[in-house]
Order: sequence, then structure tokens, then C-alpha cells
Amino acid sequence: MSDGIRLPRANQRYRTRKDLIAAAARLMKGGRKPSLEEVAEAALVSRATAYRYFPSIDALLAEASVDVTVPDGEALFAGDPSVDPEERVAKAEAAMHRSVFDNEAAIRLMLSAALVRAAAGVSNGSVPTRQNRRTPLIEAALAPARGRLTEEGYARLCAALAMIFGSESMVVFRDVLQLDEATARTVKSWAVRALVRAALAEPGDDRPAGAG
Repeated sequence: MSDGIRLPRANQRYRTRKDLIAAAARLMKGGRKPSLEEVAEAALVSRATAYRYFPSIDALLAEASVDVTVPDGEALFAGDPSVDPEERVAKAEAAMHRSVFDNEAAIRLMLSAALVRAAAGVSNGSVPTRQNRRTPLIEAALAPARGRLTEEGYARLCAALAMIFGSESMVVFRDVLQLDEATARTVKSWAVRALVRAALAEPGDDRPAGAG
């Protein structure tokens, strides 16, 4: 479920993709639009490698602009004494919600590039088409309660919450349901709380998450 259980080669691919995004963000701080070749050089990868991960500089820069706004779990909960998983997950989702809705145009461009590549079968699973930003945030929110969930229950809860955190839920509320942001915020807050309560109410077993 988290980055830690990926295979070594998959880990490297995600690191390469993350390095390209970070390099693009650094170059953008200079106040100009870098080329994909410049980003590749800054990330210490070849131009061909950069093109395997991103079809154009616009797609990369859109994602880089989004990446810097995504809340960091460690920073979000620094100094927060709360151990209530429901409150912590609601806090994390609220932070992600703000990031997504404040950067809707860039996120739509990012999603478009990823969907086009997936539909064309460009990556065929060889390189990731999306960066997993939501799982680390969800895991940080659930950290104090991890021992109250079985391994299976923890993985299932993280997966269920991932469907609500992030950009896809924004598309559903905006495009499919045609509901305003305030309504989306209310529904998502209710949903993540309900999921946490349901997960904690499930009968446990002898192998709590994180134990052994």
C-alpha cells in the first residue's frame, strides 16, 4: 500500500519520476519556463528517460506546480497531539481538498496527460503515470491508530480513503455531480469519517497492523 512495499525496480522508477518533478520545481523558481532537456539535466537523467515519464514539458511543469502545494503529512501533524484517527483523517483530507481545488486547472492538465498516456499504452506499466501523493498523507493521519487495525483492515482503509483524497473526487463533484465546492467538502468529510469508524468497528485478529 505504501512506497515501502514496492519492488526495488518500481521504487527506482518512482524516485526517477519524483526527481524530475523536483528538478522542474527548482528551475521554475527562477522565473522562467525550462525545457525538458534542462529538467532532465538537473535531475541527472537522460533526455530520453525524461520523455518516457512525461510526454511534454507542459505536462511536467503542470505536475511540478501541483506537487509543491500537496500537504506533507509530517509537517501537517507536527505538534498535533491528537490521536483520534477520525479527526486526523478529516484534517488530512481537508488539507488535500484545499490543494486540489486551489490548483484545479493544473491538475486537470496533469490528469489529461496521464489518461492520454494510459489510453495509448505508452508506459505498459514500465514507468508510473501518476505520483502517489495521497498514501503518505493517509498513513501519517492513521499512524496513532495503526495498531488498532489488522494488516488487511489497514490496507483496505488506506485504499478506500485514497478514492476520496485527491483529484478524482474533484472531477466527480465538479463534472459528474455538478456540485459546488462547499458541498463537496461536506460530503467528503462525512465519507472519510464514516470509513474510519467502519474500519475501527471491524472485528480484529491476532495480527494488528505494524506488529511483527
